[in-house]
This record gives sequence, C-alpha cells and structure tokens, in this order.
Amino acid sequence: MKQIEGGVTAAKGFLAAATAAGIKYQGRKDMAMLYSQRPCTVAGTFTKNLVKAAPVKWDQKVVSDRGRTQAVIINAGIANACTGEQGMRYCEETAKEVQRLLNLPQEEVLVASTGVIGMQLPMERICAGIQDMVPKLKDDIISGNEAARAIMTTDTHEKEVAVELTLGGKQVRVGGMCKGSGMIHPNMCTMLSFVTTDAAISNEMLREALLEDVEDTYNMISVDGDTSTNDTCLLLANGMAENPVIEEKNEDYRLFCEALHFVNETLAKQMAGDGEGATALFEVKVIGAASKEQAKRLSKAVITSSLTKAAIYGHDANWGRILCAMGYSGAQFDPEKVDLFFESAAGQIQLIEDGVALDYSEEQATKILSESSVRAIADIKMGEYEATAWGCDLTYDYIKINADYRS
Repeated sequence: MKQIEGGVTAAKGFLAAATAAGIKYQGRKDMAMLYSQRPCTVAGTFTKNLVKAAPVKWDQKVVSDRGRTQAVIINAGIANACTGEQGMRYCEETAKEVQRLLNLPQEEVLVASTGVIGMQLPMERICAGIQDMVPKLKDDIISGNEAARAIMTTDTHEKEVAVELTLGGKQVRVGGMCKGSGMIHPNMCTMLSFVTTDAAISNEMLREALLEDVEDTYNMISVDGDTSTNDTCLLLANGMAENPVIEEKNEDYRLFCEALHFVNETLAKQMAGDGEGATALFEVKVIGAASKEQAKRLSKAVITSSLTKAAIYGHDANWGRILCAMGYSGAQFDPEKVDLFFESAAGQIQLIEDGVALDYSEEQATKILSESSVRAIADIKMGEYEATAWGCDLTYDYIKINADYRS
C-alpha cells in the first residue's frame, strides 16, 4: 500500500463536481456531487444523537433498504436538521432532481447536509446547483479537491487522502474526503465523511469493514464534546478495479481493511487537528492496558478534558490534569503505577514514574508542547493492549467562532 495524490476521485470510475449555489455562503462553492460510472455497493454509519437530521434518516433508509447507490449530493451552510416532514420532502426533491438529470433511481441517491440547525433548504438553489454540477462531473484530482473544499463550514482547509494497493493482481484505490471542525465528539462519525473505492467487495464485507474501523478512527476523536445531528460516513465501492470479489475474510479483505483504516485514520486526525480555533493536534496513547476497551476509555477521557486541552494550548506540562481525567474515566487502574510522557517533533520527556513526578525540565517540556502536533503516552502497566485518541487544544478562538456561528 502506498499513499497517492488525490481524494474521492482517485479510485477508478468516480467523478466529482462543485458549485457555488449560494445556500448560505457568498463568494465560495458550497455544494458538491459525487458520481460513479457504475452502481456501487454502499455501507454507512450515522450519528447516535437522538436528534437526527433529515439527510441522516434518508441515507439510513437507502443504505439499509437498497444497499447500493451511484450519486451523492452534499451541501454546506444549512444542516436540514430539526426541519420536520418538509426537510424529508426536500431530501426526496433533491433525489428526484438527480433522477431526472442522470436517470438514476431516486431511492438510491444519497444526500448529506452540514451547517446551521433549524433552517429549511432553499430548494430552488439546491436544484439549480445540481443542474450546474452534472455537466461538470470529472474524474480528475482538481474536481475531487474542489468537492472537498465545497463541503467545508468552519474548517480552515480541505481534508482528503488516497491510497493504492494490489488485490488479486489488480490495482485498487481507496480515497476519501471529509469535513469537520466543530461539534466533534467520539460517538460514531462526528462529521461528514465520504470514502470511495474501485475494489470489488460484497455489501456484507463492506459493511463489516466500515463498522469495525469506525470504532478505532472516527470514534476516537473529539474537539468539543458535542455530537452532531448530521454525522454521516459513507463508503462506496464500484468494483471497477475488477479484482476477485471479496466475499469472505481472506488476505485480500485484510489488505483492504488496512487501506480503509489508513484513509479513515488520516481523515480523523485531520479533523481533530483542525478543531475550531485549534493550534495543535493533541494525541493521547494509552499502553499497557488490560483490555482495548480500558485503553480507549482512558485515552478518550484525556482528550475530552477541557482543563487538559487548555493546558496544551498554554504549552503547560500540567500532568496532574491528565492523571485526573484518567481517574474519572470509569476505567479501573492503579494511579501509583502510571508512567507519563510527552513527545513531539521537539523530542520526548518523561514527567511521572509510578504516579510520582520526576525532576524534569519545565523549559524542555514547554518546548515539546509548543509544536503543532503533541502526543501524551500513558503506560498503566496492566497488560498488552493499547489505544490512541485524537483531539486538539482549547483556545479563545473556539468561543469566538461559536458565539456567532449563525450570523
């Protein structure tokens, strides 16, 4: 497997387009479209928030009832959440417009929205945007990048990645794009993510691969502790690589899962590092755990601690906040056996050994914590399991961005 340039259009047969529909933003593109030249098997995971946006409900039905798709329409600016029956009708109208222009079954068209909750979509602009995008659909890198830019809200940059591997003697590609900066918390896919592949794989295996990988990637990130109403991750496979169809957990399935994990983890880390107002990606790795679940719970507790996040922003090696967060996580461990380290591109430093502070250099610790990517490693000395979670620092700008988000 090797990383290659591009995102959602890297896999064979996938096209993308973007347009400025004027849904909420002015002077930028705010709608995107993904299209496959062949019908795709599709898997999806969605928010666990009880308040689900209309597009989430629509896509859940497409994924469960049909299990196939050929087109996805995404808009930024308005979430189409808490919009009642009218919001569901707008999903249907969007799908009907795609059906009219591309002769696809409307029941197999996927939709996704992100932005302000409670506002109704301007359907004239949505339909005009679809009409504008269909003739522009292309399979080049630029079109994929423009789509990744168009779905952003408070994101500061587009997020995309692609890899290439060999399955059954055939070249296979997996690519993806996502958006997410605020309302990010581990509880499914706290954002919008779209992953495409030309691999030939059964719907059952595709679904199992995605559901398992989400737990170690998107579910291990947090920015602000808020789980969105619109969280959606869609994985589309069109089979155009013409590899032997993956129908069981064989070596090709393992290799495909590795590629999928790299794409999902890369996108997840990009979101965590681009948290609203953030200046640093904050990674927490718990090792020496008695179980994977214990390691996950401990690492998540640290990245969601507001006090710890504030300390990372201040480049303050306040390790007591980390140990405290681990203590209220609900996971059982012995605080008097914990070793804790900080590391970054500037080096590594150990702060505590067996739960007690060492005579470390505050100056060196500050230097390490001043990098744009910082990692804390906690060894709890109970077993062989480990887990990693990703978050970001908490800054003044987070408040500024969210205080006037609707305006």
